[in-house]
Amino acid sequence: MQTTLEILTHPLLTDVKHGFFTRKGGASSGLFSGLNCGRRSTDQSDMVAVNRARVARAMGVPVDNLATVKQVHSPDVVTLNDDDDIAVVRDTPADGLVTKRRDVAIAVLTADCQPVLFADLAAGVIGACHAGWRGAIGGVIEATVQAMRDQGATDIKAVIGPTISQRAYEVGEDFMEDFIAEDPEYSRFFSGGPNGRPMFDLPSFGLSRLRDAGVDAQWSGHCTYSDPERFFSYRRSTHEGQVDYGRLISAIAL
Repeated sequence: MQTTLEILTHPLLTDVKHGFFTRKGGASSGLFSGLNCGRRSTDQSDMVAVNRARVARAMGVPVDNLATVKQVHSPDVVTLNDDDDIAVVRDTPADGLVTKRRDVAIAVLTADCQPVLFADLAAGVIGACHAGWRGAIGGVIEATVQAMRDQGATDIKAVIGPTISQRAYEVGEDFMEDFIAEDPEYSRFFSGGPNGRPMFDLPSFGLSRLRDAGVDAQWSGHCTYSDPERFFSYRRSTHEGQVDYGRLISAIAL
């Protein structure tokens, strides 16, 4: 069994410990083969625990200090303070994490949605958020930025990790119309697809929200749907008739 982790990094976050982990190097098997870190998946819980321990080790923290939240596609963000119980935070419904703590790694789980890692190293503040279309349009990106600014951040850099790309993201006309009703300018994030249905550009939408919030931001360029050897994908699993899917993890630490 392959145990070597594959950890994608980005030059924009060179000075801070971070990683967009692929599915390689994990202990899970079957549908979840590889590094499935989803505690709410139907994978064996002991295999998920092994996988999360490998991520924590790679990030240089004890496994109990790998901080995540109970993701619910919301705009809610948790600020992890020195005296907060990480185990309690782990079961808190939210989709973003911000901290100045140096004894933790904060992380989000994704399987097509955008994992966004943030840092202002000079201010000693980091953030992470899970931004699918619902969370992104709902404001989770801006809420994470504001939570970081509340902690003293002024020069925030952010990277969107592996996510579903426009060429793989076919949506319905009603989906597009709902977006355009929110803001007519959002029409630029849609194009016609091969089946005559709209194709949505989620990472470009995320970058637009980040940059409008005053953040220096880039996308890693990796498409989760199109690379099954490296990435889990909710949409791909649905198209293949699978009953569940693995979750990728993306983490950052001071």
